[in-house]
Amino acid sequence: MSKKTGSLSINSENIFPIIKKWLYSDHDIFFRELISNGCDAITKLEKLEMMGEYTFPDNYKKKIEVIVNPEEKTLKFIDTGLGMTADEVEEYITQIAFSGATDFLEKYKDKTTDDEIIGHFGLGFYSAFMVADEVHIDTLSYKDGAQAVHWECDGGTDYSIEESSRTQVGTEITLFLSEDCLEFANEYRAREIIEKYCSFMPVQIFLSKENAPQQYETIDEDELREDDVIVERIHEDAKTEEKENENGEKEVVEISPARDRVKINQRPVSLSDTHPLWTKHPNDCKDEEYKEFYRKVFLDYKEPLFWIHLNMDYPFNLKGILYFPKINTEYDSIEGKIKLYNNQVFIADNIKEVIPEFLMLLKGVIDCPDLPLNVSRSALQNDGFVKKISDYITKKVADKLTGMCKTDRENYEKYWDDISPFIKFGCIKDAKFGEKIMDYVLYKNLDGKYLTIKDLVKEDEDKKSGETETDTQPEASSTEDGSTKDSEAADAEPEKQTIYYVTDEVQQSQYINLFRESGMDAVILRHNIDTAFISHMEQLNDKLKFQRIDADVTSSAKEETDAEALKEITATLTDLFRKALGKENLEVKVEKLKNESISSMITLSEESRRMQEMMKMYNMYGMDPSMFGGSETLILNAGNQLVQYVADHQDSEKVSMICEQLYDLAMIAHKPLAPEAMTRFIARSNEILLLLAQ
Repeated sequence: MSKKTGSLSINSENIFPIIKKWLYSDHDIFFRELISNGCDAITKLEKLEMMGEYTFPDNYKKKIEVIVNPEEKTLKFIDTGLGMTADEVEEYITQIAFSGATDFLEKYKDKTTDDEIIGHFGLGFYSAFMVADEVHIDTLSYKDGAQAVHWECDGGTDYSIEESSRTQVGTEITLFLSEDCLEFANEYRAREIIEKYCSFMPVQIFLSKENAPQQYETIDEDELREDDVIVERIHEDAKTEEKENENGEKEVVEISPARDRVKINQRPVSLSDTHPLWTKHPNDCKDEEYKEFYRKVFLDYKEPLFWIHLNMDYPFNLKGILYFPKINTEYDSIEGKIKLYNNQVFIADNIKEVIPEFLMLLKGVIDCPDLPLNVSRSALQNDGFVKKISDYITKKVADKLTGMCKTDRENYEKYWDDISPFIKFGCIKDAKFGEKIMDYVLYKNLDGKYLTIKDLVKEDEDKKSGETETDTQPEASSTEDGSTKDSEAADAEPEKQTIYYVTDEVQQSQYINLFRESGMDAVILRHNIDTAFISHMEQLNDKLKFQRIDADVTSSAKEETDAEALKEITATLTDLFRKALGKENLEVKVEKLKNESISSMITLSEESRRMQEMMKMYNMYGMDPSMFGGSETLILNAGNQLVQYVADHQDSEKVSMICEQLYDLAMIAHKPLAPEAMTRFIARSNEILLLLAQ
């Protein structure tokens, strides 16, 4: 064919600057585009062969080669696909495969966001010009009598096309890299990018360096393949060693038999796993395969807890594996990774438009051929089909968890502490997921037993019925705080079932002991997500109330006492403690506790605590917590000897010191003391010990 020149069929000379700057947010993605195009070409040729329109030559191998040449500053992509004729090069390359070039320029010339535009106009090949000053194509079509074609363009709108010397069916694309993009001619950088985007392409991908010295390997002769290049045949004699036998006699023993070995040119190793685990049927996969795949993809050598294998063909095609990793950190530092693929071609990590937000705490892969390979997130947000995919994934995760709770409760409980942040986050963020899983959320009690909300409510009802029969104070874990309400108040506000909870078994140990002595129970909620979760639960169920065990003293922990006498001692002790502590607004409450060894406690209402936690969350440290409903209340035990001593010896010089010590002891059991308060507490404790020693 005679050499032909022309101009690309676009209406502006500004196309290449726009491609270079705005085609993709990540320039390294041109690897994916060019390799994907080669993959498509090979797949199409396979289909033609299956239909009888083409016959593979005897030595045919479907593969893509990537060859870096740092000296020449070039990068080659070679495929064994169906190739192109001169007319096809004109159609698919020179005319830039979209109809509205003017619309494209108008829409995207001023665009500076990360939205990717390839999917709209089919510009995959032209991603090469993001990194190359010049691009050459050599291609030979599979069609009988086809002539090889050479095309080249230097990044302007002019190109040339002429006959090529290529003799093998397929396409070779050569990129002459720009000075600021020479990193892509580095073998290690190229390997990193291919493994990022193309690890699971359905075609083998081989990377090599031009003019690199030949590497060799030695194998057993029976492992020799037809395509191996033999360099040398090696015979290894048997290896023997003199050893002492059972009779104590010396004898020569063969420790390695004679064998024939072959030195060959090192076999190229594909960077692509052409049959990844998610493409197989779940029944054909073993547990060890799932674990090995997890280690390989996520470089996490802690075994996952369990996994869900997604496999759907209708109404859309979706496959994948979601892993539940072992979580032992705080909620805000958990970071998962869901990799999204299209026909084994990597698209992106953690696309929240496709994957529900709460699933981002997991690790996994999802392959959906029905999604466009190149997508803008703004398009996905308004895509009803994408919403169906997201709903399906949510349903499958919920089904797996509820099924495990029903049929494999032992393992479900074993995993619970690790997966509970994820499940609770899902309940808050996704109403459909929450609706399915809410009855299977577990709560661990003080004895380490796992209970559902239904179990907790049933316990409450059982103990209330027992209270009716025996006419005694309730001992349930879910009883009210014992404050007396008249009938009018009860009519005005429906009775709520209270679930008591603990956030720190060490810090709240005094309150836990008090609960146990009273025959009561509580659940352990120590995770950051739990504050938001219990508020969410209360919103869904207006008959439910969560209260931390140090929010008040329950009636079951108190002795019956004369109200008037209690009122009188309360007034006395309030004045004493306010004066000794210098806290004019200190709230003091005197109760007679069944446990006489307890002298003082601090309580903080549930509402005040949650408000304080919210203030911390939003960094509202400068505001006074008391303006949102009060602060801590000092509870004094009228049955304790030390408290009685203070009440009976108001004028003693030691009373002030005792008041301060009782307050600090109560505060230490409630929360850590501030540095200044701790310093004073230690000094005062030493002073008290010195008085005792005298």
